[in-house]
Amino acid sequence: MHMIVVGCGRVGSTIALELQEKGHDVVVVDRREDAFRRLGDDFRGRTVTGIGFDRVVLRRAGITAESSVMAVTSGDNSNILVARVAREMFGVQRVVARIYDPRRAAVYQRLGISTVATVAWASRQILTVVLPHESTPTWTDPTSSHVMIEKRVPASLAGRRVEDIVEDRGSVVLVTRLGGSSIPVAGAIVQQDDVLHILTPADSVDAVDARFSGRTEVGS
Repeated sequence: MHMIVVGCGRVGSTIALELQEKGHDVVVVDRREDAFRRLGDDFRGRTVTGIGFDRVVLRRAGITAESSVMAVTSGDNSNILVARVAREMFGVQRVVARIYDPRRAAVYQRLGISTVATVAWASRQILTVVLPHESTPTWTDPTSSHVMIEKRVPASLAGRRVEDIVEDRGSVVLVTRLGGSSIPVAGAIVQQDDVLHILTPADSVDAVDARFSGRTEVGS
C-alpha cells in the first residue's frame, strides 16, 4: 500500500519506519531536509522536501486516491490543510491528521477527517486508521489470555447492533464517535468510522480482524 507521511518528527519517523517494516511503500514529506535524518540509514522509502499541503509536492510524493495520507507536522493548521487537500483534491479516503487542540479535533471528526491527539500513543492511533485490518492489542491481561483491540467501523458494518459486531468473539466495551466516547448499551447501532474498543480472547483477534476486513460475514 502507498503511504505518505507528512512531517518527519518523532511521530512521523516512527510511523514511517513501522510501515516500512510491514512492507508498505512509504514516502515521507517534510519542509526541512535535515529532518529526514530521523529515519536512519535503514530507511528504504522515498523522501520529498517541501510543504505538505502543496499539491505539486503531494504529486511528487505519488499521491493517488488509493494512497493513505498521515499529516503529523507540529502545527494543527498545516495538518488539517494536508488532510483537506488530500481528501478534497485527490479523493483520498484514508486520511488522518494529528491535532493538538481537542476542540478542533471534534470539529474535524464531524467533517470526516480522522484525528488523533498529540499523546504518547499517537503513532499507534494513526496506524489504526491507515491499517484497519491489522490489530495491535492496546491492553493485555496478566495471563495474556485476553486483549483489548481497537477497530474502526467500515461501511459494510455500519447500521448493525453493537452486540452483533463481534458476537461470541468478545465484547465492545467502549465506542468513540465524533471526539466523544461512551459505553454502549444493548441494541446501540454503530456508525461508519466509529472506533470500537473490543475485549476479546487473544486467540480470536484474527477472527475479529477478518470480520472487519470483510473476509468473514457477521453472523457466519
